Amino acid sequence: MKSHYATGLKQRGSTIIYVVLAIIILSASAGVLFFKIKSPPKAAYEMDMSSTVPVAVLPEVTVYKSATCGCCSKWITHMENEGFKVVSHNKDDMTSIKIEAGLQPELASCHTAFVDGYVIEGHVPADDIKRLLTEKPPVLGLTAPGMPQKSPGMQPEGDAPQGYDVLAFDKAGQTHVYTAY
Repeated sequence: MKSHYATGLKQRGSTIIYVVLAIIILSASAGVLFFKIKSPPKAAYEMDMSSTVPVAVLPEVTVYKSATCGCCSKWITHMENEGFKVVSHNKDDMTSIKIEAGLQPELASCHTAFVDGYVIEGHVPADDIKRLLTEKPPVLGLTAPGMPQKSPGMQPEGDAPQGYDVLAFDKAGQTHVYTAY
């Protein structure tokens, strides 16, 4: 026969184990909450590399394009997949949009976009636009002149850009290489 004393010890031991487990769980939860709140803020357009969800909401992109341009639609899909909200307008006269945007003819491509005060011309990768929005350099915008074959919208979605330069340009049409692919 078991004594009442042995049964009481067993019940007390079980209770202690449950209390210790509860303390560990509460401590771990509090630690996660504490470190999450105390971590330094991230840049407005910085991506959490463990997921494809943007850390902050990206500004809306307004795109002007020809109604018949398939690569423009694919570039819009690229931008949306990268977290941007895109509003698209079909235009018959793209030249007037490019002139109003301050683009020199040698910087032109098939579509013209506007985001947060910058002009984005052609197949500029979303990562370059995020960098532009984070760094905020004193330029009018970015361009991928012409229609580079290995750029977002011109190749299968998800393929890395290669073989062309994205240029930053100012109001005078002066350019410099922003990213070389």
